[in-house]
Formats: sequence, structure tokens, C-alpha cells
Amino acid sequence: MRHGIVLLTDEPWREMAPRWRAVEELGFDHAWTYDHLVWGGLPDSPWHSAVPTLAAAAGVTERVRLGTFVSSPNQNHPYTYARDVITLDDLTGGRFLCGVGTGGDLDARLLGADLALRQRVERFHEFVPLLDRLLREDHVDHDGDWYTTRDARTLPGPVRHRVPLLVAANGARSIRLAAQHGDGWVTYGGRGESVEDWFAHLAELVDRFEQALADTGRDAGDRYLSLDSSPRFSLESAGLYAELAGRAAELGFTDVVSHWPRAQGPYAGDPAVLEEVAGSLGGR
Repeated sequence: MRHGIVLLTDEPWREMAPRWRAVEELGFDHAWTYDHLVWGGLPDSPWHSAVPTLAAAAGVTERVRLGTFVSSPNQNHPYTYARDVITLDDLTGGRFLCGVGTGGDLDARLLGADLALRQRVERFHEFVPLLDRLLREDHVDHDGDWYTTRDARTLPGPVRHRVPLLVAANGARSIRLAAQHGDGWVTYGGRGESVEDWFAHLAELVDRFEQALADTGRDAGDRYLSLDSSPRFSLESAGLYAELAGRAAELGFTDVVSHWPRAQGPYAGDPAVLEEVAGSLGGR
């Protein structure tokens, strides 16, 4: 099991840089940030862009993998985003993890696109295969319902052969998309008012993903779970974190992701719990 931490971008870099370094020093495997114009959880707070933040994080870390949790088509065109991915892959020395998802309606509305969920899903199902091609090929032509590219050049290409493309999906159709195109599956988990209900629904999503993989004949790849979509903040205590991570492992997840504890909600908690959890990971 690998463990990661999401850091929000509402505070200035001078405050955040030590936290990105700390995630690495504490022994976590990956560090993430959201990619939004405005995040609905803090709609009245300052907010900084994901790509420059991750570029800066690359400069203050050496080992920990860095990723978007997640980027969406709301403000990203597949071609311009592929350029960002290729650049971040270079800046991180091959440590970048490309997490993508459908995205909510807030960022879309801010850009004048008042799209229904069905439309955002349709757009995502064009975004992912095109991004996949752009991370594999050069001279990419595409003429779709949502995107167009004309002889799109992708040089110099990623540092490594393949940037991990991690597809966030909860619905049946998008889970199939993750199975078809993803190097990994990301889920925000099930739904339910209790942890038990949440895991029960999560188990159904896992079964659905397993069936989608069987239908495509592809390998399983990595599976990332956002622990903090459960009814309780995973870093409420070291004991709760261990319980949630352990149950995730039983369901076949390879990676779990929590959030840096904040003084106030969302994700209000004590950083000492984060340090205790890190100590329990064996000082990896």
C-alpha cells in the first residue's frame, strides 16, 4: 500500500513550500493538489493554479511523486494540457502523476459553459482518449464534438515512455473509460452516512471496475482511493486512518490519499496526527 497527501492551494507559496517538503520528509509516496479555478469547498478563499504549484513543488522535493487530484476538461483543452503534462514530467524528473476527472459544474459555469452532468461526461469521454493519444503520439489530428487538433506536435514527449494517466471515475460509464484508457483508477469512493455504508458502496464500485477490466482484457493497474470522501476525515486519528487504509487494501486498492490537516474545515485536524501516521508507515 502506498500513501499520499493532498495539499490545497488557498495559502501563499511561502506557507505551502515547507508542507510539500514535509510530505516527502515524512515518507509519503505521493503529494497532490486540486486543479480548479475556484474550489467549491472554499469558494471565498484565495486560490492558486495547480500547474505552477506543482512546478514549484518539484523544485523543493526530490523523491515524492507529484500529481493532480484531479484535472478536468472544465478549464483544460487536451492539447494545451498535454503540454503542461509533458513539462511537469520534465520538471519532476519523471515523478508526475496525471490525474484527470469529469469535473464539477462550478469551473464550467465560471467559463460560461453551463453544462449538464451528461454533457460533462460526454466531453470527458472525448478528452481522455485524445489526451491519451497526445501523450503517446506526434502529429495528432482530431475532429470531435468537443475538441479539434490539427497536426498537433508533442515534442519533446515525456521524460519516460509513459506518464501515468489516472482516470477518476464513479459512474458505470466512466469506470469503463478508466478500464480502457487509464494506467490507474481514482475513486472518491462510495456514498453513505456511515463508514460501513460507504465501504459497502465502495465494494460495488470495485466489482464494477473488475468487470470492466475483464471486458477490456487489460491489466488491473494501480487503484487510488480518496479516504476523505468517507463520512469521517481519515486523519481524525491514527487509529481511524489505519482502519480505513486497511479496509481499502482488503478491497484491492494499491494507494490511499488523505489531506493535509487544516486549522479549520474542510479537513480540520491536528498535524501531529499526520506525523503519527507517517511514523506508523515505517519511515519509508
